[in-house]
Amino acid sequence: MAEQPLNGAFYGPSVPPPAPKGYSRPRRHSRGCCCCLLSFFVKVIIALIVILGIAALIFWLIVRPRSINFHVTEASLTRFEHTSQDNILRYNLSLTVPVRNPNKRIGVYYDRIEAHAYYDGKRFSSTTLTSFYQGHKNTTVLRPMFQGQNLVIFNAEESRTYNEETIAGVYDIEIKLRLRVRFKLGDLKTRRTKPKVNCDDLRLPLSTLNGTATPFTILPIKCDFDF
Repeated sequence: MAEQPLNGAFYGPSVPPPAPKGYSRPRRHSRGCCCCLLSFFVKVIIALIVILGIAALIFWLIVRPRSINFHVTEASLTRFEHTSQDNILRYNLSLTVPVRNPNKRIGVYYDRIEAHAYYDGKRFSSTTLTSFYQGHKNTTVLRPMFQGQNLVIFNAEESRTYNEETIAGVYDIEIKLRLRVRFKLGDLKTRRTKPKVNCDDLRLPLSTLNGTATPFTILPIKCDFDF
């Protein structure tokens, strides 16, 4: 059917006005490409996480890694004297610390072992133990000894605590081990790590060199192994 004029005017099909000079329509496909790339990278990251998770699970199921165990089984404190005139602490302390590697496939290189003794939060002595390699399901006994004297300054509260423990004949001692270790799995060796071992709350009685005394702390006591 032909179009009829209206009020003397003729209207044909509607035609959009021409675009201004220099105008260009936005390209929609660029946004689509960005979304595709983002989706692709998200899928790759998720796939990598899943693969790493499965690999870690398989490694754990095969190797079954377990933490190294440190215990204090024996302790002897034969001297612990502090003089307020010169702030010198004189001490003689020896410990027996078995170290157990319970792993079937992992060996441990102890490249450095530092033992530190603390009283009331103050370090009064340190010693370095011999480095060694520990095989699978093996127990090695460490025997750190702290003997000598050192400058230790107590404040009023610390002096009061020391005097009270001197009267009781039992002292709160803390032993901290600072390690540098490498783990061995087959021919693979890891980089050095620096775990910390804390043997806290050792309440030890003062005994004489020729006598014996039962430790106030019930031994053995397990130490905390912290990476």
